[in-house]
Amino acid sequence: QAEEELKAAWSQQAEQLREMGRRERLLRSDVQRAGEQLESFKTRVMQVCSPSAAGSTGESVTEQQVIEKVRQISEENQQSHEREKSLQKELSSTLAKEKEVSANIEVFKNSLQKLQ
Repeated sequence: QAEEELKAAWSQQAEQLREMGRRERLLRSDVQRAGEQLESFKTRVMQVCSPSAAGSTGESVTEQQVIEKVRQISEENQQSHEREKSLQKELSSTLAKEKEVSANIEVFKNSLQKLQ
């Protein structure tokens, strides 16, 4: 009976080891697939950011290149927003001056008509 129990326990342990091996293979496969997806994503980001920086040389795009390109785009975006705000202020100021000049012209016309 003890021998039977040992065989059952050994069989159970062997089954658990096989299951662990199967899980490990699945995890390795998932990790490899995730790495390939990351590499593909980095390449696509670089192609969108700068088509000449990715794909044409056949070299792998580094994470640092992607980070730098995203940082550069972010800074350019910030500068564009600041420039847009500045131009909006300038436009508002110009429109206000134009309105004032138009009002002054109207006053001048009215005064001129009264004088005639």
